[in-house]
Amino acid sequence: MSHPTPYPVRLADEITRQLRQLAEHLTQLPPHHATQVIARVLDPDDGLLGGVTHLVATGSAFAKDQAERGTLPPEVWLALGRASNELDAIGGDLDEHRATLGRVAAQPATTSAKPPAPAPLVVRRHR
Repeated sequence: MSHPTPYPVRLADEITRQLRQLAEHLTQLPPHHATQVIARVLDPDDGLLGGVTHLVATGSAFAKDQAERGTLPPEVWLALGRASNELDAIGGDLDEHRATLGRVAAQPATTSAKPPAPAPLVVRRHR
């Protein structure tokens, strides 16, 4: 007799499925609505990125405990810790653009005949 899949595993699978679904919707949304979705995803308090960062940090704490007990290699804990730190840094990098995303997302969708002028893309790295 097979063991039923624990609820947290099913929950992780469902969240993964929904993330794929959200990404698919994002490719089809009008720019105004897509910006709203991105702004919500990047919200540091209630957004998806903050939630994933917290989840990885929690996994890192678990892995540290398990590594200290000898049930996981220390490399697993170190890798999860690095991932948590990197996600936090990414969130910090994106935080400077949060106000702009929020402002654009809050504007009503325009139907003007003149489209906005495209901006030249410049790669800048702040570190």
